[in-house]
Amino acid sequence: MTVINVAFVVYEQMLVTSLTLPIEMLKAGEAFAKRHSDRKTFRTMDIQLISENGRAIQSIIGIPIPTTPISDAKQQQDFIITPSIWRNPRPVLRNSTLSIDWLNKQWGGGATLIGVGTGVCLIAETTLLNSHPATTHWHYASQFKRDYPNVDLKPDYFITQSERMYTVASLNALADVIVHLISQIYGTSAAQHVQRNFSHEVRKPYEEQRFLEGGSDRHPDELIADIQFWLKSNMHEEISFHEVATQFGISYRTMTRRFNQAIALSPLEYLQKIRIEAATDLLAGSNLEIQEVAIAVGFSSQGQLTRLFKAYLGQTPSEYRKIVRKKLFSQ
Repeated sequence: MTVINVAFVVYEQMLVTSLTLPIEMLKAGEAFAKRHSDRKTFRTMDIQLISENGRAIQSIIGIPIPTTPISDAKQQQDFIITPSIWRNPRPVLRNSTLSIDWLNKQWGGGATLIGVGTGVCLIAETTLLNSHPATTHWHYASQFKRDYPNVDLKPDYFITQSERMYTVASLNALADVIVHLISQIYGTSAAQHVQRNFSHEVRKPYEEQRFLEGGSDRHPDELIADIQFWLKSNMHEEISFHEVATQFGISYRTMTRRFNQAIALSPLEYLQKIRIEAATDLLAGSNLEIQEVAIAVGFSSQGQLTRLFKAYLGQTPSEYRKIVRKKLFSQ
């Protein structure tokens, strides 16, 4: 049986949620895949907590976290996550020389590195991020830029992706990256299952938050960007794409071709996507009836919303609302 090796580098002053949340999400994805995939192709997940010396880390909430020393962590990892750090990360960095060296070697062996908030500093210390984009928690961005001038800091992005390195600015962005990784490891159904059950942590679609080196989602086709903005502003209206193309001075065929080149979606697929995203916000944050939600975001009927909602998210609007409301409002 093939094993997916996932390691967390653990240290004092770590934000515990940036350890526990991704572990819970990864294990939920693994459990779903185990129930719904062929046993012969199923890949189990081995999660290790790695520290400099292997002693239990005393967390800020008073619960000791058992760890494995780096000297015993000999196998090649597939994914390594460096959690965020409370307050000034420099004392942690001074005591993490073995971890920094290990990250460098693991990346050279094929590991994917994911830095969270100020935990990105550990990856920056390896110099692997030099000349690559990165982000960090907003309150540390200025200091990060001074400490790592060779890193291409992107403070306006919640997520950056460059080669096999991800950096995320917040816990919510980390949750979205974990869903993205689950989709790569276990497939779309497992990712959708995790997203549904952790929907209060996952705030924005991964594709809308990231800076992808060599292919930023802020694509260079300014005309298509203008059409996207117009569609977002008018999604609640009945839209004719032929009329939209004429309005922007191009043919429908050209508009469709350039949409696919810019964002790998047709104009209709893009419109459906942003309408579904708007519907999720209304379902979670308003008391509108589902029919009213459908009309508010531009669908012609509740049935059309339900059909597309299920195609995109694997559940009906009412099922989604029930899960989200339970998580948001129950004690």
